[in-house]
Amino acid sequence: MTNPSRRRLLGRLLSRAGLMAALAPPALALAQTAPAVGAPTDWPTRPISLLVGFAPGGGTDLIARQIAPRLSQLLGQSVVIENRAGGSGTIATGQAARARPDGYTLLLGHVSSNAMVPAITQVPYAPATAFTPILLIGSVPQVVVVRAAAPPRSLKDFIAWTRDKPGGVNYASSGAGTQQHFAAELFQQATGTTMTHVPYRGSGAALTDLLSGQVDVNFDTVPTVLQQIRSGQLRALAVTSRQRAASLPEVPTLIESGVPDYEIGAWYMLMGPAGLPPPVVERLAAAMRQTLATPEVRARLEQLGTEIRILGPADAQAYLRAEITRWARLAAAKHIKPD
Repeated sequence: MTNPSRRRLLGRLLSRAGLMAALAPPALALAQTAPAVGAPTDWPTRPISLLVGFAPGGGTDLIARQIAPRLSQLLGQSVVIENRAGGSGTIATGQAARARPDGYTLLLGHVSSNAMVPAITQVPYAPATAFTPILLIGSVPQVVVVRAAAPPRSLKDFIAWTRDKPGGVNYASSGAGTQQHFAAELFQQATGTTMTHVPYRGSGAALTDLLSGQVDVNFDTVPTVLQQIRSGQLRALAVTSRQRAASLPEVPTLIESGVPDYEIGAWYMLMGPAGLPPPVVERLAAAMRQTLATPEVRARLEQLGTEIRILGPADAQAYLRAEITRWARLAAAKHIKPD
């Protein structure tokens, strides 16, 4: 090959090398920004299970059924509610903790199973670390209810009635360690009364026995008993929130009724197992915000007595840890044990 020919060949090779070098930085950048192997860039591609730790008809179930249809629309996949009642919500909560962190198994977290039950007994999950909080939805006040035929007409009457027969008044709950259990224990501490705890597997069974007179009182969530209050089957004596409930504006708070600094409620939080991929968390949090901003959904939740209080993933995590500490301290101070 002549020298001119060699020079032309070398020039073509160098030109190609220069072109490849020019293309290298974008290719490298593309490799650096590409999602990690297995990242759920197309999530979700199949139905999502939303675990509820209590039976149909209870407060947690009612909240879940308000948010699931709209969440399904926004995610483009069905959100299927699965009731796993039992163990004061710990059966479903444990199932969620063991689930694969792929976004297809979620939990409607609840103050009872995520903070209260672990304060009084061993549970098959670590409440502070076994979950990925996605969004705090808000809380629902509880309400002290008795049958319409019961003697007490007010909370003051109820306190006097209970003091007249120590241990003779039975209060229902949806299980040991639930918010009804803790609310009643807090009430007894604050008023110097003594009642007998009758735990059930869910709010529905507890409500049935309250209506039939098998138990005397319940500190249940507003959504669970609102229909029976409005129909006149139950009498609402007081709500457990610091302010009156929007759905029961005529019912005073316990504080108004002479029980100082009494406040307790049931909060609800969307969560998944620990290790949920950040893209899934972000999409779920955004979809939940849109769900709660939907006027029809928000109106239904508020009609059920829900006080919407949105906290994103980081703040929801901090809130969960604070609640775990709060109820552990109360359980220790009151020596609350599983029945």
